[in-house]
Amino acid sequence: MKIITRRFALAALAAGSLALTTGPAPAQAPREIRVDFATYNPISLVLKEQGLLEKALAPSGVKVRWVQSAGSNKALEFLNAGSLDIGSTAGAAALIGKINGNPIKSIYVYSRPEWTALVTGAKSEIGKVADLKGKRVAVTRGTDPHIFLVRALAEAGLTEKDVKLVLLQHADGRTALERGDVDAWAGLDPLMAAAEIESGARLFHRKAEDNTWGILNVREAFAAANPELVRTVIGAYEEARRFALANPEELKKVLVGYTKLSEAVIERQLTRTELTHSGIGQAQADTILAAGLALKQAGVLPAETDVKAAVDALLDRRFAAASN
Repeated sequence: MKIITRRFALAALAAGSLALTTGPAPAQAPREIRVDFATYNPISLVLKEQGLLEKALAPSGVKVRWVQSAGSNKALEFLNAGSLDIGSTAGAAALIGKINGNPIKSIYVYSRPEWTALVTGAKSEIGKVADLKGKRVAVTRGTDPHIFLVRALAEAGLTEKDVKLVLLQHADGRTALERGDVDAWAGLDPLMAAAEIESGARLFHRKAEDNTWGILNVREAFAAANPELVRTVIGAYEEARRFALANPEELKKVLVGYTKLSEAVIERQLTRTELTHSGIGQAQADTILAAGLALKQAGVLPAETDVKAAVDALLDRRFAAASN
């Protein structure tokens, strides 16, 4: 028995020595990365269509799983559930997600859009935000159009309680407006552009500066474990963004193919979509902070919320070099 015990002791000592000399085994890269694509994120469609991310990841053997996001709320839901590693949202939507405990970091800018406005039907008598009092308004909660609506109502001296919110995903909001089921819609491009061109819908309230940036977000745990993989994704995004800027007709074709909308609709969307930015910086911080403070003042965020601290915790500028 003493001999067996001694052997175990020697084996344990040897194993301990080996652990001290070699250290913990390095974390293995994941076998796949889950990335979203969305019609409100034109660069994601170019990235997917051209297989740029697959090419960039080929040497590492990491596969790409594409997941469609129908809105910022869905992308945030998928990120929070761990079914997405990297997802597209509006900046203000990402901030609300962060404040509500979604463990994400915003790492890249894919557009500076005017992608939301308040929309009504061609024959509607609604002409200003104040006219929405008592009216039915379709909106997708937790998205930039929702945040835009809240800010517009506040500026008109109203709150969400003064209107009848009809909670629908973006595409269903457009349908509800065109059917007459709602009086107005907090729209999102390209569906908003389609409603304008195809049914004569009117954008009765626009305020470009209240639209927040198109932001790419990553799960914190994924970024911490796989920083080089995140840089590879951003590098591929940059290649897609540069291609989109240099080839506007090709960009339009890609959008037409994915959305099944007409060229006229996509052209309208692209007139409101600036693709010349990429790195996360002070401009994004300022815009998202302004949105957060407005939401706090409107009572959407708790009065004790430290909005600036939340913005600082959300934006991760470590990966900015990969977008330059």
